[in-house]
Amino acid sequence: MEYSRVSDANVITAQYMDSILIQQSIIDSVVANTEIEFFGEKFSSPVMTPAFSHLGNYNGRELTGLEEYSIAAKNANILNFCGMMENDTFKKIAATGAKTVRIVKPYADNGKVRDQMEFAKECGAIGIGMDIDHIFGEGGVDICVGEKMAPQTTDMLKSYVDTYKLPFVVKGVLSAEEAKKCAEIGAKAIIVSHHHGRMPYAVPPMMVLPEIRDALKDTDVKIIVDCGIESGADVYKALALGADAAAVGRSMMPSLEKEGVSGVEKFIEKVRCDLRFIMSNTGFSKVSDIDDSMLWFM
Repeated sequence: MEYSRVSDANVITAQYMDSILIQQSIIDSVVANTEIEFFGEKFSSPVMTPAFSHLGNYNGRELTGLEEYSIAAKNANILNFCGMMENDTFKKIAATGAKTVRIVKPYADNGKVRDQMEFAKECGAIGIGMDIDHIFGEGGVDICVGEKMAPQTTDMLKSYVDTYKLPFVVKGVLSAEEAKKCAEIGAKAIIVSHHHGRMPYAVPPMMVLPEIRDALKDTDVKIIVDCGIESGADVYKALALGADAAAVGRSMMPSLEKEGVSGVEKFIEKVRCDLRFIMSNTGFSKVSDIDDSMLWFM
Protein backbone atom coordinates (compact mmCIF):
# COMPACT_ATOMS: atom_id res chain seq x y z
CA MET A 1 0.00 0.00 0.00
CA GLU A 2 1.31 3.44 -0.93
CA TYR A 3 1.82 5.72 2.06
CA SER A 4 0.51 9.25 1.70
CA ARG A 5 1.64 11.81 4.25
CA VAL A 6 -0.99 14.00 5.89
CA SER A 7 0.19 17.29 7.38
CA ASP A 8 -3.34 18.55 8.13
CA ALA A 9 -3.59 18.77 11.91
CA ASN A 10 -7.37 18.52 11.71
CA VAL A 11 -7.16 15.11 10.02
CA ILE A 12 -4.55 13.96 12.55
CA THR A 13 -6.74 15.22 15.41
CA ALA A 14 -9.85 13.45 14.12
CA GLN A 15 -7.93 10.19 13.68
CA TYR A 16 -6.59 10.37 17.23
CA MET A 17 -9.96 11.20 18.76
CA ASP A 18 -11.62 8.32 16.89
CA SER A 19 -8.93 5.91 18.10
CA ILE A 20 -10.21 6.34 21.68
CA LEU A 21 -12.99 3.91 22.60
CA ILE A 22 -15.36 3.90 25.59
CA GLN A 23 -16.12 0.94 27.84
CA GLN A 24 -19.57 0.40 29.37
CA SER A 25 -20.20 0.11 33.12
CA ILE A 26 -23.93 0.16 33.80
CA ILE A 27 -24.75 -1.84 36.94
CA ASP A 28 -25.40 0.51 39.89
CA SER A 29 -25.22 3.54 37.59
CA VAL A 30 -27.79 6.38 37.60
CA VAL A 31 -28.96 9.10 35.23
CA ALA A 32 -26.03 11.50 35.14
CA ASN A 33 -26.08 15.22 35.95
CA THR A 34 -24.16 17.38 33.46
CA GLU A 35 -24.18 20.62 35.49
CA ILE A 36 -20.86 22.30 36.30
CA GLU A 37 -19.50 25.33 38.10
CA PHE A 38 -17.08 27.56 36.19
CA PHE A 39 -15.73 30.97 37.20
CA GLY A 40 -18.09 30.90 40.17
CA GLU A 41 -21.17 30.47 37.98
CA LYS A 42 -23.38 27.42 37.49
CA PHE A 43 -23.91 26.12 33.96
CA SER A 44 -26.05 23.34 32.50
CA SER A 45 -23.11 21.45 31.02
CA PRO A 46 -19.38 21.58 30.21
CA VAL A 47 -20.23 22.27 26.56
CA MET A 48 -19.14 25.77 25.52
CA THR A 49 -19.38 27.89 22.39
CA PRO A 50 -16.31 28.71 20.27
CA ALA A 51 -14.64 32.11 20.10
CA PHE A 52 -15.96 32.90 16.62
CA SER A 53 -15.34 36.16 14.77
CA HIS A 54 -16.80 37.99 11.77
CA LEU A 55 -20.05 36.08 11.34
CA GLY A 56 -22.58 37.88 9.19
CA ASN A 57 -26.35 37.62 8.86
CA TYR A 58 -27.58 34.25 7.64
CA ASN A 59 -30.60 33.76 5.37
CA GLY A 60 -31.62 37.41 5.65
CA ARG A 61 -32.15 37.28 9.41
CA GLU A 62 -31.87 40.49 11.41
CA LEU A 63 -29.20 39.42 13.89
CA THR A 64 -25.66 38.36 13.06
CA GLY A 65 -24.51 34.81 13.66
CA LEU A 66 -22.47 36.09 16.60
CA GLU A 67 -25.57 37.47 18.29
CA GLU A 68 -27.64 34.40 17.46
CA TYR A 69 -25.27 31.86 18.99
CA SER A 70 -24.77 34.11 22.02
CA ILE A 71 -28.53 34.18 22.62
CA ALA A 72 -28.57 30.40 22.26
CA ALA A 73 -25.76 30.15 24.82
CA LYS A 74 -27.77 32.27 27.23
CA ASN A 75 -30.90 30.19 26.73
CA ALA A 76 -28.95 26.95 27.12
CA ASN A 77 -27.10 28.35 30.16
CA ILE A 78 -23.61 27.56 28.90
CA LEU A 79 -20.47 29.70 28.91
CA ASN A 80 -20.17 31.81 25.78
CA PHE A 81 -17.01 32.88 23.94
CA CYS A 82 -16.41 35.39 21.18
CA GLY A 83 -13.31 36.34 19.21
CA MET A 84 -11.94 39.12 17.03
CA MET A 85 -14.32 42.06 16.68
CA GLU A 86 -14.56 45.78 17.29
CA ASN A 87 -16.11 47.18 20.45
CA ASP A 88 -19.44 48.09 18.87
CA THR A 89 -19.94 44.44 17.89
CA PHE A 90 -18.96 43.18 21.33
CA LYS A 91 -21.49 45.57 22.85
CA LYS A 92 -24.21 43.71 20.91
CA ILE A 93 -22.88 40.38 22.19
CA ALA A 94 -22.93 41.66 25.77
CA ALA A 95 -26.48 42.94 25.26
CA THR A 96 -27.72 39.39 24.65
CA GLY A 97 -27.17 38.64 28.33
CA ALA A 98 -24.97 35.62 27.65
CA LYS A 99 -22.20 35.01 30.18
CA THR A 100 -19.37 35.78 27.79
CA VAL A 101 -15.58 35.62 27.69
CA ARG A 102 -14.06 37.99 25.15
CA ILE A 103 -10.93 36.61 23.47
CA VAL A 104 -8.82 39.50 22.16
CA LYS A 105 -6.30 39.11 19.36
CA PRO A 106 -2.60 39.85 20.11
CA TYR A 107 -2.62 43.11 18.14
CA ALA A 108 0.66 44.86 17.42
CA ASP A 109 -1.20 47.94 18.64
CA ASN A 110 -1.12 47.06 22.34
CA GLY A 111 -3.30 50.05 23.06
CA LYS A 112 -6.06 48.33 21.10
CA VAL A 113 -5.57 45.15 23.13
CA ARG A 114 -6.02 47.05 26.36
CA ASP A 115 -8.91 49.13 25.06
CA GLN A 116 -10.84 46.01 24.05
CA MET A 117 -10.18 44.30 27.37
CA GLU A 118 -11.26 47.36 29.32
CA PHE A 119 -14.38 47.70 27.16
CA ALA A 120 -15.24 44.05 27.77
CA LYS A 121 -14.99 44.62 31.52
CA GLU A 122 -17.21 47.71 31.30
CA CYS A 123 -19.81 45.73 29.35
CA GLY A 124 -19.98 43.02 32.00
CA ALA A 125 -17.91 40.25 30.43
CA ILE A 126 -17.45 37.27 32.76
CA GLY A 127 -13.85 36.99 31.58
CA ILE A 128 -11.30 38.13 29.01
CA GLY A 129 -8.45 36.40 27.25
CA MET A 130 -6.01 36.29 24.38
CA ASP A 131 -5.67 34.17 21.27
CA ILE A 132 -1.92 33.42 21.38
CA ASP A 133 -2.04 30.91 18.52
CA HIS A 134 -2.67 33.78 16.12
CA ILE A 135 0.62 35.56 16.82
CA PHE A 136 2.68 34.10 13.98
CA GLY A 137 2.08 33.58 10.28
CA GLU A 138 4.09 32.28 7.35
CA GLY A 139 5.37 35.79 6.66
CA GLY A 140 6.55 36.33 10.24
CA VAL A 141 3.86 37.79 12.45
CA ASP A 142 0.28 37.15 11.45
CA ILE A 143 -1.88 39.63 9.57
CA CYS A 144 -5.51 38.92 10.44
CA VAL A 145 -8.23 40.85 8.60
CA GLY A 146 -5.68 43.55 7.87
CA GLU A 147 -4.52 43.80 11.50
CA LYS A 148 -0.89 43.10 12.36
CA MET A 149 -0.27 40.84 15.35
CA ALA A 150 2.70 40.86 17.76
CA PRO A 151 4.55 38.39 20.04
CA GLN A 152 3.42 38.34 23.67
CA THR A 153 5.69 37.83 26.67
CA THR A 154 4.77 36.34 30.02
CA ASP A 155 5.14 39.82 31.51
CA MET A 156 2.66 41.24 29.01
CA LEU A 157 0.12 38.52 29.70
CA LYS A 158 0.55 38.97 33.44
CA SER A 159 -0.07 42.69 33.07
CA TYR A 160 -3.48 41.96 31.51
CA VAL A 161 -4.31 39.64 34.42
CA ASP A 162 -3.20 42.20 37.00
CA THR A 163 -4.83 45.21 35.32
CA TYR A 164 -8.36 44.01 34.59
CA LYS A 165 -9.03 41.71 37.55
CA LEU A 166 -11.25 39.38 35.52
CA PRO A 167 -10.74 35.65 34.97
CA PHE A 168 -8.14 35.52 32.21
CA VAL A 169 -8.15 32.81 29.54
CA VAL A 170 -5.15 31.94 27.36
CA LYS A 171 -6.32 30.33 24.12
CA GLY A 172 -3.92 28.22 22.07
CA VAL A 173 -1.98 26.30 24.71
CA LEU A 174 -0.60 23.00 23.43
CA SER A 175 2.02 21.89 25.96
CA ALA A 176 2.44 21.25 29.68
CA GLU A 177 5.27 23.80 29.82
CA GLU A 178 3.10 26.57 28.44
CA ALA A 179 0.23 25.56 30.71
CA LYS A 180 2.55 26.08 33.68
CA LYS A 181 3.45 29.56 32.40
CA CYS A 182 -0.25 30.40 32.26
CA ALA A 183 -0.70 29.28 35.87
CA GLU A 184 2.29 31.37 36.94
CA ILE A 185 0.89 34.58 35.43
CA GLY A 186 -2.45 34.05 37.19
CA ALA A 187 -4.61 32.86 34.29
CA LYS A 188 -7.83 31.21 35.46
CA ALA A 189 -8.29 29.04 32.39
CA ILE A 190 -6.56 27.82 29.26
CA ILE A 191 -7.98 26.58 25.98
CA VAL A 192 -5.97 23.65 24.66
CA SER A 193 -6.15 24.21 20.92
CA HIS A 194 -4.30 24.30 17.62
CA HIS A 195 -6.82 26.77 16.15
CA HIS A 196 -8.23 24.44 13.51
CA GLY A 197 -4.83 23.30 12.37
CA ARG A 198 -3.01 26.58 11.77
CA MET A 199 0.32 24.77 12.18
CA PRO A 200 1.01 21.62 10.13
CA TYR A 201 1.39 18.43 12.18
CA ALA A 202 0.17 20.15 15.36
CA VAL A 203 -0.31 17.62 18.14
CA PRO A 204 -3.99 16.73 18.79
CA PRO A 205 -5.22 18.67 21.83
CA MET A 206 -6.60 15.52 23.46
CA MET A 207 -3.23 13.81 23.14
CA VAL A 208 -1.55 16.41 25.38
CA LEU A 209 -4.44 16.78 27.83
CA PRO A 210 -3.13 14.22 30.36
CA GLU A 211 0.25 15.98 30.60
CA ILE A 212 -1.41 19.36 30.92
CA ARG A 213 -3.81 18.04 33.57
CA ASP A 214 -0.87 16.72 35.59
CA ALA A 215 1.06 19.98 35.18
CA LEU A 216 -1.89 21.97 36.58
CA LYS A 217 -3.03 19.54 39.29
CA ASP A 218 -2.00 21.81 42.17
CA THR A 219 -3.53 24.95 40.64
CA ASP A 220 -7.04 26.33 40.18
CA VAL A 221 -6.59 26.78 36.41
CA LYS A 222 -9.51 25.41 34.41
CA ILE A 223 -8.81 23.43 31.24
CA ILE A 224 -10.99 23.82 28.15
CA VAL A 225 -10.30 21.93 24.93
CA ASP A 226 -11.42 22.59 21.36
CA CYS A 227 -10.67 21.44 17.77
CA GLY A 228 -12.94 18.81 16.25
CA ILE A 229 -15.45 18.62 19.10
CA GLU A 230 -18.68 17.48 17.44
CA SER A 231 -20.57 15.25 19.87
CA GLY A 232 -21.18 14.30 23.45
CA ALA A 233 -18.73 11.44 22.98
CA ASP A 234 -16.01 13.94 22.03
CA VAL A 235 -16.80 16.00 25.11
CA TYR A 236 -16.75 12.89 27.31
CA LYS A 237 -13.32 11.86 25.99
CA ALA A 238 -11.99 15.37 26.62
CA LEU A 239 -13.27 15.35 30.21
CA ALA A 240 -11.89 11.86 30.82
CA LEU A 241 -8.46 12.94 29.61
CA GLY A 242 -8.30 15.94 31.92
CA ALA A 243 -10.38 18.81 30.58
CA ASP A 244 -12.98 20.66 32.65
CA ALA A 245 -14.99 21.64 29.57
CA ALA A 246 -14.98 21.46 25.77
CA ALA A 247 -15.92 23.99 23.10
CA VAL A 248 -17.74 23.01 19.94
CA GLY A 249 -16.62 24.87 16.83
CA ARG A 250 -17.31 24.41 13.15
CA SER A 251 -19.64 21.52 13.99
CA MET A 252 -22.10 24.15 15.21
CA MET A 253 -22.10 26.14 11.97
CA PRO A 254 -24.66 24.20 9.88
CA SER A 255 -27.23 24.52 12.66
CA LEU A 256 -26.42 28.21 13.11
CA GLU A 257 -26.63 29.02 9.41
CA LYS A 258 -29.87 27.11 8.84
CA GLU A 259 -31.93 27.83 11.95
CA GLY A 260 -30.13 30.53 13.92
CA VAL A 261 -30.83 30.63 17.67
CA SER A 262 -33.12 27.60 17.71
CA GLY A 263 -30.69 25.57 15.61
CA VAL A 264 -27.81 26.22 17.97
CA GLU A 265 -30.00 25.49 21.00
CA LYS A 266 -30.99 22.12 19.53
CA PHE A 267 -27.38 21.32 18.61
CA ILE A 268 -26.08 22.18 22.10
CA GLU A 269 -28.85 20.19 23.74
CA LYS A 270 -28.09 17.17 21.53
CA VAL A 271 -24.41 17.30 22.55
CA ARG A 272 -25.40 17.65 26.23
CA CYS A 273 -27.83 14.73 26.05
CA ASP A 274 -25.24 12.57 24.28
CA LEU A 275 -22.77 13.40 27.05
CA ARG A 276 -25.31 12.52 29.75
CA PHE A 277 -26.09 9.22 28.00
CA ILE A 278 -22.42 8.20 27.88
CA MET A 279 -21.82 9.31 31.48
CA SER A 280 -24.78 7.20 32.60
CA ASN A 281 -23.50 4.23 30.61
CA THR A 282 -20.01 4.47 32.14
CA GLY A 283 -20.98 4.88 35.79
CA PHE A 284 -20.25 8.58 36.26
CA SER A 285 -23.07 10.49 37.93
CA LYS A 286 -21.49 13.95 37.71
CA VAL A 287 -18.94 15.70 35.50
CA SER A 288 -16.32 16.12 38.21
CA ASP A 289 -16.18 12.33 38.70
CA ILE A 290 -15.21 11.49 35.12
CA ASP A 291 -11.75 9.98 34.70
CA ASP A 292 -9.98 7.88 32.06
CA SER A 293 -10.81 4.50 33.59
CA MET A 294 -13.40 3.75 30.90
CA LEU A 295 -11.21 4.70 27.93
CA TRP A 296 -9.51 2.22 25.63
CA PHE A 297 -6.87 3.23 23.09
CA MET A 298 -6.58 1.36 19.80
